[in-house]
Amino acid sequence: MVATDGIDLAGIDLADPDLYERGDPDRVWAALRGAAPVFRNPGTAGREFWAVTRYRDAVAVYRDPDTFSSARGMVLGIDPEAGDPAANRMLVVTDPPRHPKLRRIISGVFTPRMMRRLDDRVRDTVVTLVDRAVAAGRCEFVDDVAARLPVAIICEILGVPPADQDWMYHLTSTAFGGGDPTTADEVSAGERTQAYGEIFEYYQDLATQRRRAPTDDLVSTLVHGEVDGHPLDTEDVLLNCTNLIIGGNETTRHAAAGGLLALAERPVSWQVVRADPAVVPTLVEEILRWTTPGMHAMRTVVTDTTLGGQQIRAGESVVVWNASANRDEEVFAAPQRFDVRRSPNRHIAFGQGGHHCLGASLARIELTVLFEELAKRVSTVQLSGPVQRVRSCVLRGIRRLPVELS
Repeated sequence: MVATDGIDLAGIDLADPDLYERGDPDRVWAALRGAAPVFRNPGTAGREFWAVTRYRDAVAVYRDPDTFSSARGMVLGIDPEAGDPAANRMLVVTDPPRHPKLRRIISGVFTPRMMRRLDDRVRDTVVTLVDRAVAAGRCEFVDDVAARLPVAIICEILGVPPADQDWMYHLTSTAFGGGDPTTADEVSAGERTQAYGEIFEYYQDLATQRRRAPTDDLVSTLVHGEVDGHPLDTEDVLLNCTNLIIGGNETTRHAAAGGLLALAERPVSWQVVRADPAVVPTLVEEILRWTTPGMHAMRTVVTDTTLGGQQIRAGESVVVWNASANRDEEVFAAPQRFDVRRSPNRHIAFGQGGHHCLGASLARIELTVLFEELAKRVSTVQLSGPVQRVRSCVLRGIRRLPVELS
């Protein structure tokens, strides 16, 4: 099948990370939305799956957990036949009825007192990072600002003492590498495994401490949480800490970097933001739509169903491409235009339904404060070197963003 703009759909593989490192998958997604919105991906670089690229079909999948299960894995690379070892233990790979009960435990940490504390912590962290970058005149924005902010806030939520937070930043950077397998040329597999093990050991020790003396952090909430009268075991606690570390770090990190890149490429838009700080909330929503760091979410079909006119059998994988749905012409006017005043903006960067990201409000706070403080301090943003994108079909992000801030 050939799309109207000449793209050979038979040659497309949405699991191929090269497509995203080049930085321009939008033309491919647009072709699929027009010609095959529910597309059987042939699996030339990965295994077969149904790719969902249209907004209305994506929302239908998210809102039907009885048909589309999360428990057999939620990203490409997990074999649904083998299952995910974290299934029904880590929140993102848990289905009802357990999912809402586990979600209730984790969401319990976001009390008004915690949110006030986090708001102050975000502002203090952002001011320190931005002032340092502005004073230097230039920085590598991902490593110097975008990656450090979410780690500091996640540490605050989990209860990591300030003295350990810089060490935790380096551990998480080594272990997870921004979701980019190409970091293998900088960090060996052994180093990543060791860092991952140290993170687990650290949170295991922290969990032991919180069992004896609970505080108001998330580790305390988890170790004293119960589902159906049964306490969460240590592995449940560690898996959900890891889930928060990865999810909380990657969204803010890549959205912040991608948002600054979009503004550096559009100086007029940056001046609009500087002239009118009231624009920042709509800017943040547009950054989330534009960048959509979590590019896809996988589901496994539990019972035979029909989606977008396609018959899909039980056991087959359906992959919702959030990044494509957020460019859907049926929902967003001029979707290929970065519009700092776009409203309404019903993007699904945080998913939909019962699996809507628990940290969405926190990510919005982080991004809002970051761009408010940048707008106060920075008159112009210019690229000072080549931009390097993440080579991944899971995360849409940026590895390197060298900029001059004046």
